[in-house]
Amino acid sequence: MNDTSTAAPRQEPAAPDSGPRYDFAAAEPRWQAAWDERGCFRVADVPADGKPKYYVLEMFPYPSGKIHMGHVRNYTLGDVVARYKRARGFSVMHPMGWDAFGLPAENAARERGVHPAKWTYENIANMRAELKRMGLSLEWEREFATCQPEYYRHQQKLFLDFLKAGLVERKESWVNWDPIDGTVLANEQVIDGRGWRSGALVEKKLLSQWFLSITKYAPDLLEALDSLDRWPERVRLMQANWIGRSEGARLTFSLADSQETVEVYTTRPDTLYGMSFLAIAPEHPLAAAVASRNPDAEAFVADCRRRGTSEAVIETGEKLGFDTGLRVKHPFIEGATYPVWIANFVLMEYGTGAIFGCPGHDQRDMDFARKYGLSVTPVVLPPGADAASFTLGKEAYVGPGTIINSGFMNGLDVDAAKRAAIGKLEQLGIGQGVTNWRLRDWGVSRQRYWGCPIPVIHCKSCGVVPVPDDQLPVRLPDDVTFDKPGNPLDHHPTWKHVDCPTCGKPARRETDTFDTFVDSSWYFARYCSPHAGVPLVRDAVDHWMPVDQYIGGIEHAILHLLYSRFFTRAMKDTGHVSVEEPFAGLFTQGMVNHESYRTEDGHWLYPDEVEKRPDGTAVRRGTDQPVVVGRVEAMSKSKRNTIDPGAIIARYGADTARWFILSDNPPERDMEWTESGAAGAFRFTQRVFRLAEALDGLPAETRPDSFGAAGRTLRRATHRCIAAVTEALDSFAFNVAVARLYELANAITEAERAAAEPGLNWARREAVEMLARLGSPMMPHLAEDVYARLYPVADKLVAQLPWPEADPALLVAESVTIAVQVMGKLRGTVEVAPNAAAEVVFAAAEADANVAKALEGKRIVKRVHVPNRIVNYVLAG
Repeated sequence: MNDTSTAAPRQEPAAPDSGPRYDFAAAEPRWQAAWDERGCFRVADVPADGKPKYYVLEMFPYPSGKIHMGHVRNYTLGDVVARYKRARGFSVMHPMGWDAFGLPAENAARERGVHPAKWTYENIANMRAELKRMGLSLEWEREFATCQPEYYRHQQKLFLDFLKAGLVERKESWVNWDPIDGTVLANEQVIDGRGWRSGALVEKKLLSQWFLSITKYAPDLLEALDSLDRWPERVRLMQANWIGRSEGARLTFSLADSQETVEVYTTRPDTLYGMSFLAIAPEHPLAAAVASRNPDAEAFVADCRRRGTSEAVIETGEKLGFDTGLRVKHPFIEGATYPVWIANFVLMEYGTGAIFGCPGHDQRDMDFARKYGLSVTPVVLPPGADAASFTLGKEAYVGPGTIINSGFMNGLDVDAAKRAAIGKLEQLGIGQGVTNWRLRDWGVSRQRYWGCPIPVIHCKSCGVVPVPDDQLPVRLPDDVTFDKPGNPLDHHPTWKHVDCPTCGKPARRETDTFDTFVDSSWYFARYCSPHAGVPLVRDAVDHWMPVDQYIGGIEHAILHLLYSRFFTRAMKDTGHVSVEEPFAGLFTQGMVNHESYRTEDGHWLYPDEVEKRPDGTAVRRGTDQPVVVGRVEAMSKSKRNTIDPGAIIARYGADTARWFILSDNPPERDMEWTESGAAGAFRFTQRVFRLAEALDGLPAETRPDSFGAAGRTLRRATHRCIAAVTEALDSFAFNVAVARLYELANAITEAERAAAEPGLNWARREAVEMLARLGSPMMPHLAEDVYARLYPVADKLVAQLPWPEADPALLVAESVTIAVQVMGKLRGTVEVAPNAAAEVVFAAAEADANVAKALEGKRIVKRVHVPNRIVNYVLAG
C-alpha cells in the first residue's frame, strides 16, 4: 500500500560472535538460486495438479526506495504462511508487485528535477533487490507495477465497464481540497482536518468530479461483514461504523415568512420538542443564498472552508455559528419558530447538510447553545429523576428515559417516542421514516499527473464520451514539466487535445487521474493472470480468488479494504469475477518499535549514533555528550529510531532478521527491535548449524527396532515438537512455534551429552532434520544448509518436501506426575503410568516417605483419585 515510511541506511549492528561456522553470506544466495532454478514457487494461472489452492498475499508496498523493518515483518509473516502451506500439500500463489502511482513521485519530480517514472522504477529496482535478499518464496514472474501501461490499461477498461453498468457518475460536489498537493482528497484521506500526505489544512471546494457508486452496495457491504469470520473483529467494527447504517426520519421545516423549506435527517425524532435552533452546513444552498447578500455571512462561510473537516476536528474544535436572521416553523408546535444558523460542525456530505438542534440531548448542540445563549429544554427524563426539578447544566443527557415536555409523546420511552414522532410526521405529510447511510460515493478524481488517466473525452457536441477500447491505454505523456503549480496534464500543450471519437470534432481529454486507491482495489485479482490481454481471465480468477490469507496494517482497515470489497462486487456485476469478497482471511500485524534518542538540545539521533554505557546512561558515539533515551515507539524517519534491514541482513543474514522478527511477540502485537535480540537470534542460527555439524562422521544408521532411554526421550521431544509447531503455525502463533523449536534444540543438546546407547545417533539425526524442516518457514536458508549436510545426495530441497507428521504413539506420555495431598495440602508427587488404576496410584503414593509420614497414626476416612492428576487423603478428626 501507499506507505511512505523508510528506514535510514545508517544502522551498523554490533559484530556477531567470533568464528561462526555457518557462512550465511555464501549460503543464502546459493539457496535462493537453487529455489529459482527448480521453480519451487511457480504455479500456473490455472493449475492442473489437483492440489487445493491457497492464495497468500501481503499488501504490496509503495516504492519509496528502501525497505524498512515493517516490510521485513509483513513479508516474513506472509512467507511463513506460504512455505508452510506448500509443505502441507497446497498449490500456493504468493505474488509481489508495487503500488507505484502517487504524489511522492510527483513531488520528487518537482524537488529534484527527475521524472516520476525514473524515480519510481529506480526505487522499485532497489527494493526488489532488498526483498530478494530476504529469501521470500515469491513468484516474481507475476510482478507488476501499477504505473505500467500494461496494468493501467486494464484498470481503464474496468472503469469503462463500470460506467456502462451505471456504477460511475460525474457530478458537482463539495470536495476536500489539499492546497499544498493541489488535489482532492477522499473523506478517509483527511486526518485530523489535514491532508494525509502533505499535512496541510484541508479546505472545501466545489468541483465537478468522477464518483464510483459505492453507496449502491452499502447494505450488502454492511451485512456481509458478518460472514468475514477470519477478519479481526475490530476491523469489521471499523468498517461497520464507517458504512454507518442508522434509522431515523427525514422531515421538512418550513421557513417563516417564506415558501422555502429545509430538509433535515435525524436519528432522534423523539427529541423534536427540545429543539432550540436549526443549523445548516456552510456549503448548504440556503447558506449560499444568505452569503450572497450578507458580507458577514460570506466571510464566515469562507472561514469555515479553511478549517478542518474531519469528524475528529469538528468533535474537538470550537463550535462556531452565524445567525442568518431566518427562522423556521416547528413541525408540531403551532406558532413556534426557531433561528436558522450556519454552523461549522454541520457537514454537507452527511445527511442533508442541515440539522435541528436539541441541546438537551446532544453534546455538540449543547456546546453551541451555551456559547450563543440559546434555550435548552430537556425532553428525556433519566430513570429515577423528578420531572418537576430535572435540569441540565453544560452536559447533555444522552441515555435512556421517559419523554417529557413533548405533548403527545409524554410518558413514552425513547424507542416508542421515535415511532410516534415518525407516525405524526407521516400523518402531517411533512416527513417519513427512513434508513440512512454514513457512507458516501467514492470521489476518485485527482488533479495530478502521476496517476492512471481517466479514460473519457469531453466533447461540446456529444458530452462525455468513453475512450474506445481499441484506443486503450490512454498513456501518460512523458514530456511534462513541473515548473507550474497544479496538474501538469492541464499545462501540456498537446496531450489533452484530441478529436471526439463519436463526431470527430475537436475535444478535450479528461486531465484528472484516478485516486491511487483505485489502483490497489483490484491488483490482487490481476495477479491471477498478470500477463493476459484482458483485465481478468475468468478461469484463473475463479480458481484463485478470494485471497485465502491477506496480511497488512490496521491503518488500511477502511481506505483500502472497504474500497477493495466494493470493487470486487462491481467486477462481479460486470462479469469479471464470480466472488464478492476479495479476502477470506485478514491478519493485521503489529508495528516494529525501537527506542528513540535525542541530544539535550532536542536533535533526534539514529541508534548507531548512540553508545550505551554500563551504568545505563547513553552518550553520542565518540563523544561524552549525554543522550536522552526516549520511549520505545514505532520506527519513523522523523524520530530517526529506524534500523536498516539491509545492514542487518549484511551483518547477520536474512534468517536472523526473520527469526527475531517472529520470536519476540505474537505477530498481531507491536514488537521492539533490540540489538541484543538480533544477536541472540544470530547465535541460535549458529547453534542449529553446530547441532548438524556434530553429526559429521557418524554413520547414517537404518532405523533401529528399539531405542535406549535417551533415544526414546529425544524422539518424544521431536514428535511433540512436530505437533506443537504444526498447531502454532495453523493458528498464526509464530512466536510459539519459535519457542517450541528452541525447546527441541535444547533436547538435542541434552541427547549429545548422554552416554552412547543403541539408536541414539539415529534419534539425534531425526531430531536435527526435524529442527531444520520445522524451522524452514522461518529460516529457510539455514534449513536447506542443514538438510544438505545430513543428506548430501538428496534429490529434493527442503522447500519441496512435505510437512513432517508426528507419530501419535510418541505423543503419549510414558508416565504422568500425580500430586499427592493430605487434607488438601501437597505432601509429594509420584510418577505412574498414564491412566493407572486407582489402587496402583494409592500404593505408589503411600510408599512415598513424606506422604507416609503425614498418614502415620491417622485414620483415613476417604481416598480421592482424579485420574492422571491428583490423589487426596481425607483423615478423621
